[in-house]
Amino acid sequence: MANMGFLVPTGGGEDIPLKKNRIVVGRRETCDVVLRFPNVSGQHCRLTLEQGYWFIKDLDSRNGTKVNGYRVTRKRLDPGVIISIAKHQYEVRYDPELLGASGPPPADDDQIEIALRSSLMERAGLDKSKKDDGQEAGN
Repeated sequence: MANMGFLVPTGGGEDIPLKKNRIVVGRRETCDVVLRFPNVSGQHCRLTLEQGYWFIKDLDSRNGTKVNGYRVTRKRLDPGVIISIAKHQYEVRYDPELLGASGPPPADDDQIEIALRSSLMERAGLDKSKKDDGQEAGN
């Protein structure tokens, strides 16, 4: 089968190849990707390939699934993002074009991350969008 991408452990270790378009990750031996850690749920999350992009869905895991540090229920995984399954981190590596993507990426279902990021940025005083909007309006 063609290269559909890899999960690359950020702390070192062997890359985990993504071999089919629907992959269940968890501690159970029946999972497609078995992570033998006590803090990983039996069926922790599911990866699905949609329109050339990988998506992750948390399967009501005990310790959660994060993308770039934000807890998610379902999220598009753009190449290079870091996912955390419980506390185990992996970089997602793949090429959407090789997997059939064309045009803009499919919609990202999980708006929680965007809402959290903007409010945290505002609280930290790093919100540049208002300044940028003002500059664009003046042009």
